[in-house]
Amino acid sequence: MGPADLLHDLNPAQREAVITASSPLCIVAGAGSGKTRVLTRRIAHRTLTGTADAPHVLALTFTRKAAGELRQRLSAVGVRESVVAGTFHSVAYAQLRRRWADRGETAPNLLDSKIRILVPILGRAASGKAAVQAADAASEIEWAKARLIPASQYELEATRMGRTPPLSPSAMAAVYERYETDKRRRGLVDFEDLLGLCARALETDADFAAGQRWRFRHLFVDEFQDVNPAQFRLLKGWLGDRADLCVVGDPNQAIYSWNGADPRLLNGFDRLFPGATTVRLDDNYRSTPQVLAVANATLSAGGVTSPPLRPNRPEGPVPTVTSYDTDVAEARGVAARIREAHRPGAPWSHVAVLLRTNAQSLAFEKAFRAANIPYRVRGGGSFLSQPEVRDALRIIGRSPASVPFASTLHDIDETLQEPGGTEERRLNLEALLQLGREYAALDVRPSAAGFTAWLAATVKGDEPDHDATDAVDIVTFHRAKGLEWPIVFVTGLEKGLVPIARADSPEAEAEERRLLYVALTRSHELLHCSWATRRTFGERTMSRTASPWLRTIEAATKALQVGGPSADWRRFLAEERIKLRSTAGGRQAAAAGPDVDPEVLAALKAWRSRAAKAANVPAYVIFHDITLAAVASAKPTDRRSLLAVPGLGPVKAERYGDDLLALVSEHGRTA
Repeated sequence: MGPADLLHDLNPAQREAVITASSPLCIVAGAGSGKTRVLTRRIAHRTLTGTADAPHVLALTFTRKAAGELRQRLSAVGVRESVVAGTFHSVAYAQLRRRWADRGETAPNLLDSKIRILVPILGRAASGKAAVQAADAASEIEWAKARLIPASQYELEATRMGRTPPLSPSAMAAVYERYETDKRRRGLVDFEDLLGLCARALETDADFAAGQRWRFRHLFVDEFQDVNPAQFRLLKGWLGDRADLCVVGDPNQAIYSWNGADPRLLNGFDRLFPGATTVRLDDNYRSTPQVLAVANATLSAGGVTSPPLRPNRPEGPVPTVTSYDTDVAEARGVAARIREAHRPGAPWSHVAVLLRTNAQSLAFEKAFRAANIPYRVRGGGSFLSQPEVRDALRIIGRSPASVPFASTLHDIDETLQEPGGTEERRLNLEALLQLGREYAALDVRPSAAGFTAWLAATVKGDEPDHDATDAVDIVTFHRAKGLEWPIVFVTGLEKGLVPIARADSPEAEAEERRLLYVALTRSHELLHCSWATRRTFGERTMSRTASPWLRTIEAATKALQVGGPSADWRRFLAEERIKLRSTAGGRQAAAAGPDVDPEVLAALKAWRSRAAKAANVPAYVIFHDITLAAVASAKPTDRRSLLAVPGLGPVKAERYGDDLLALVSEHGRTA
């Protein structure tokens, strides 16, 4: 294959991204815009035209699977030489092992799990709670190391960045310090250390740096929006003072900042690399105009100003929105729709059910088994394979026969009440607790051993064959990134799940909105959205409200029904808001109080406008009008009275409380 053959099926923007001589180069590639094709073709074009030498190319990905796919695609277009494609960690480890061997040094052992060091540090291993907490502490340490935050600075930085660690920031810092000390004493390194050790060697060892930079002269990075500061430091070390760098990414699919990724590296690429060129790929070849209209509206409603994706597929059905009475009814309803729509010869694997958390998979697994629908839980594994669930089951399995089963369930319930940890962990443990209650209601003499056996018969024993190739996919929003299906069900669109309850800052809310956008853009043709008005958590059944972002989706679907993909969804959203205000006006007035101080309200709105502009989010993300009116009515004088204001929770009181109290004090009218 010649260089010209690589260009014949590309659009103008894709062609420019492949052939431009500019470097450094940033390719902003929207969902379904042919990102991997363009990256592959650029590497191939450069090697075939002699501007890059294949054995000196380093292509960095985030998974081994992505690296393998890149190598296969390169081979298919004629690049069969030894282009190196791998993850940051794998490349760093290979380089370090060679360096240790060359220097005659004994290579440290690689720690496969932080938990075995953290459990003794945290103590209480016999109670079983430490094992669950250790997983949360390990995740927090990984976040800190990804952000280049050492233990000595953890407390300050975690507090400044609004983190909610599994322990208090000071206690977490002490655990982090002890973990690092114990790890060094045992001669171990963890995966994050590989990045730091390699970067440090490149910064301090001129011979080593020269050798690696000679070896890798042309650098390519996929999914650049997911790069974290530790990885970027290493990338800069490999690059040195050269400019031969090409990155590909999409700021609208930046969904891992909670795990250390820093999307500002992509958004600020031209500042990090002055003189860099950016090429945008805004043509979508994956989804129908109807699916894209809903996805684009979801982003635009959050204040995203980047050009919307342009559809290139034929028109398709308008996406649907369905509400169900319960989460069980939602799972059964989705199963019924899948079963009814299935036709002989049509693969089950053309269908996916997307969830915000792993805990939601349990209801769908049950419903699909009952409907005889083959399924697989992708990425994170089935419900019973989740780490906190496995840990809890091990704890239950060690319970002596003399301990009442109710006490065992109480221990799990106590674990749920402990502060810290992720929302997913809490939801998974609540789902396990619910199963325990269900078992206890069936067995006249419930026991830990009986519960384990019951699970094996009712859930574990009926798990699907994960190697099956034809099955409906059950997958979380995060795990769905990079995948696509003709038919997609986006489920659980409720406040508290979408956005997730812990998203208590403008930045976190913006990332949650991008996560929903990722979920919506997985669909080729048919998109079904749903939510439940009641959902069971553990032994509690709670009323639910629709995700606030579902209004935009519904407005977009109404616009599609009336005027097609070009219709203005904003008009329908405005009409819906007018209806809501007219029906909720009395309630809002009651919540705000009768004596709204106009001067205080004006000052609060001006402050909110400044805060929203600084955070680059819509004003309502900071505070809704009704909340500001309530503050202007109550005119709180301290934190206690501030927390009594309707609609103002402890997180926002902590974040914005000083500003609110100062404004009330400055502008409030005296009696």
